[in-house]
Amino acid sequence: MHRIALSVLAAVAAFSFASYAHGETLHDGQAWVNLTVMGGVSGDAVYFLEVQPRMGDDFSRLDTLLLRGAAGWKVSPTLTLYQGYAHVITPVDGGRDINEDRTFQQLNLALGKPLGGDLSSRTRVEQRWRSNGGDMGWRLREMVRYERPLRMGSDAVNALVYAEAFLALNDTDWGARGGFDQLRSFIGTEVGLAGASTLELGYLNQTVNQTGGHIRMNHAASITLFYRQ
Repeated sequence: MHRIALSVLAAVAAFSFASYAHGETLHDGQAWVNLTVMGGVSGDAVYFLEVQPRMGDDFSRLDTLLLRGAAGWKVSPTLTLYQGYAHVITPVDGGRDINEDRTFQQLNLALGKPLGGDLSSRTRVEQRWRSNGGDMGWRLREMVRYERPLRMGSDAVNALVYAEAFLALNDTDWGARGGFDQLRSFIGTEVGLAGASTLELGYLNQTVNQTGGHIRMNHAASITLFYRQ
């Protein structure tokens, strides 16, 4: 199963970079902060709530604010399903903010422990509505994540890498175009905190397909706190 997920990500990455290599690339320095609270409700019922402010234009202004939550069910020790909702605010200089509402379905899957680490995947299907149009957009997201202790026998600090491919499944009147949407790649560390909580620190590269064959590449300092109850 994990070979299939890795093959999908590799194929999307190769296709996207080959297709848009000749377009103009715009770079931006950003800072992404994510606070996620997660835990169990009762029995196998689980939830998560998250707040994500993202600073852009070389860290000078709020680029995006994302609020997201979901309720889920732990089907097995390796499989969890979620149904969720997200609200995304994109400030526009001199204009009205763009607001986006999303519903989504999510599948989290543990794929094993190759090379002494933990390999997992997250598959998410989103339904998207934006305030600057009337259509509903469909998008598929596939993440593969791998973490491994830097010191064997201790998970206090883990090396962490992940990649997430985004595929738009249809065109919309607010600008989505079917096909490759973006690719996110992260490299950093995961630090264990009190209880089961963790802090993730590292570099995140976001490569976004824009109109006219242009690419937007965001270089983000990423800080994520997972507070597990």
